[in-house]
Amino acid sequence: MKHAFISFSIILAMVFTCEAKLTVEQRRQLPAAVADKVDFARDIQPIFEASCVKCHGRGKDNGGFRLDTRETFLKGGDSGPAAVAGQSAESYLIELVSGLDPDNVMPVKGSKLNARQVGLLRAWIDQGMTWDASITFAKPPPLNLHPRQPELPPAARGFEHPVDRLLQPYFAKHNLKPAQPVDDRTFARRVHLDIIGLLPSPEEMAAFLADKRADKRERLVAHLLGDNRRFAEHWLSFWNDLLRNDYKGTGYIDGGREPISTWLYAALFQNKPFDRFVAELVNPDKPAQGFIKGIVWRGTVNASQIPPMQAAQNISQVFMGVNLKCASCHDSFINDWTLADAYNLANIYADETLELFQCDKPTGKKAGMSFIYPELGSIPAGANKTERTRQLAELITQKKNGRLTRTMVNRLWQKFLGHGLVEPVDEMEQPAWNQDVLDWLAEDLAANGYDLKRTMRLILTSRAYQLPAVSMDEQKHADYVFIGPAIRRMTAEQFRDALGALTGVWYPAAAKSLNLSVAQRSKEAPVTLPATLKWIWSEPDAVSRAPVETIYLHKLVTLFEVPTSAWATVACDNSFTLYVNGSKVTAGNDWNAPSLVDLRPHLKKGTNLIAVAAVNHTRDNKPPSDGRAAPDAERNPAGFIFVTKLQSKEKTTEIVSDQTWVWSRQKSPDWMKPGGALPEARPAVELGPPSLAPWNLTSALNDSLAMSEAHRDVRASLVASDPLTLALGRPPREQVATTRPSAATTLQALELTNGETLNRVLTDGAEKLLSDKAPSSRELVTTLYGKALGRKPTAKELKLAGELLGEPVQREQVEDLLWSMAMLPEFQLIY
Repeated sequence: MKHAFISFSIILAMVFTCEAKLTVEQRRQLPAAVADKVDFARDIQPIFEASCVKCHGRGKDNGGFRLDTRETFLKGGDSGPAAVAGQSAESYLIELVSGLDPDNVMPVKGSKLNARQVGLLRAWIDQGMTWDASITFAKPPPLNLHPRQPELPPAARGFEHPVDRLLQPYFAKHNLKPAQPVDDRTFARRVHLDIIGLLPSPEEMAAFLADKRADKRERLVAHLLGDNRRFAEHWLSFWNDLLRNDYKGTGYIDGGREPISTWLYAALFQNKPFDRFVAELVNPDKPAQGFIKGIVWRGTVNASQIPPMQAAQNISQVFMGVNLKCASCHDSFINDWTLADAYNLANIYADETLELFQCDKPTGKKAGMSFIYPELGSIPAGANKTERTRQLAELITQKKNGRLTRTMVNRLWQKFLGHGLVEPVDEMEQPAWNQDVLDWLAEDLAANGYDLKRTMRLILTSRAYQLPAVSMDEQKHADYVFIGPAIRRMTAEQFRDALGALTGVWYPAAAKSLNLSVAQRSKEAPVTLPATLKWIWSEPDAVSRAPVETIYLHKLVTLFEVPTSAWATVACDNSFTLYVNGSKVTAGNDWNAPSLVDLRPHLKKGTNLIAVAAVNHTRDNKPPSDGRAAPDAERNPAGFIFVTKLQSKEKTTEIVSDQTWVWSRQKSPDWMKPGGALPEARPAVELGPPSLAPWNLTSALNDSLAMSEAHRDVRASLVASDPLTLALGRPPREQVATTRPSAATTLQALELTNGETLNRVLTDGAEKLLSDKAPSSRELVTTLYGKALGRKPTAKELKLAGELLGEPVQREQVEDLLWSMAMLPEFQLIY
């Protein structure tokens, strides 16, 4: 080409004849071009930003027209060029924005251009359409995507912690002098609720306050993070919200949805590295596949809610901080994501290539195959689905993807301090109010095995976390300045668990879909099994060659009171059915997986009968035939093992399988009921300890028995919602919920004043508090203040509460006091 430069006007004159169709009369009605000299940056750029870019900028090409750059503007769209220099009245752009043709007006959505704006555009066209080379409406480079390692500023007194060193320049820039950290009592309450979701007990609070070591706060954080069970129980709610997992609801009845509760609890209990955690959800085996499966809705379903599209939406939102929901229906109006972006990711999970549906209407176009950030890597279109999901998991969890760690760090910061480093937390294309803090914590997470507990410890031991809490009511995202953590409300689960700690009233049992005996595999020293625990059977050589038959076992247990907890662990080679006082409690047929069962509902004060039908199967695992003895050649190992710890107010009683049990091959019709007989009953034979071969069951029994601790005080995270937790903001989990509303509602006020669920907890709690002995009003008030608020009552509080209770203390007055304490801001808020 002879000339390297051709003027803007010449280029536009060379393009196709514009297709403006205004009549001569309509052209006379056009707003006149302004007489002033137009400046593109001052006059035209704001119009394009407000009215055109949402549909035609940031890489979008509605109608084939893109406004990204001067070049794409010159190219025009499906209807030809947008404008011809010097001819504004004949330009298609002016026709569209003028509104003179009511069937053809732009912008389609939002405010139409006024006469002044149309006049500016006309003048700009007539004056040659100059365009500042530095101005672009193209999609900007993604923020928070690529790894970046900031340097730590030098340490200073009071700013030794990495997070505080990074915040020091921020405070200096804003002329802020951080306040002194909160006192020990406030810190202990705050960190207990944040790490394990429970109030510190009076004993825990007293021990922490009495500790004189300089690093006692760091020690407390480490201790609570190491409490695997209570940590997992608390964070289960956070991840259930994010992964829209629950114990009941839409899809669970008809198989259109699968729970991941057991996998999730185990991952939290074990502190599974975050990159593995994500990879197992993106490319799942069966225990974790419910997240990707989503909800298979019944009936007619919008194209934006088919399971592959749900997978695309949920992966992008939860792990990348990207909202694809609008882009799943059409090019998004709230961000820069396009319909093609959403379908290209959804296509990875599709069994057949997806057709793009725009606003639920087929387009005839087929989706491509790519991640939302192609710069991180590609997914081969020809690969099968299994290979595609594997590669996607690798792509998302690679260290090159800095967005994964930044999204998670931001969620943790928001959870602990009430306001994210990036807000909203699902818009990670926004800049952080402190980029260095976000980047440093994210890079530290990636460099240290993706250990989320380490990141939590870094945040929780910073001075920033320990600053006095402040109200967020008057702060907006745009003008947010960090001066301390936000005052937060307890979550629904925290509030209900706090009531449990205060009243002793917890939930009766965890949800059945949450198999805690499988989920928990302790890294800690296992629970010590009773030394008297033995495998038992009918004859000494049963460990190698017991007959194929059913034997019946009895154990009588005398109780002076019904225990508060009675979880038993049971296993049998090959199968068993367990009865307590005539009621069938459970059955099992896999000795490798001991059954954990709650005996308490079936026990009574006085004599109790534990009865078991224990079966030894054939060598090919078939039960014995009725009335026919199996040949001796079918003899094989057989054994039964049972252990329970009965918890009462005063002591723990262990019941184990040993020679005190009796057995028989005969039974009476009511053999499993109290008073029922076992003809010719004989003492059981002890075969050996739990470690006895071929079973070697010590570890599995330890794990199962350890889970009885989790069942002792069943928390709100382990059960389905009730009216109280729903009213307090627990989401239904049919959509991803990354944050919960903080504003109080009328429904919450009604539930807290007249709700049956809360009333039942308070009534049962009052009865429990009065069941041991009749405490004085002073004793009861002091006890409740210690449990609820972590302190003793003031003299005025003691007087007022004592007057409310009266002497002797009655149940109704205790209910009133419990309700009054539960309504205190000091109880409900995290300061």
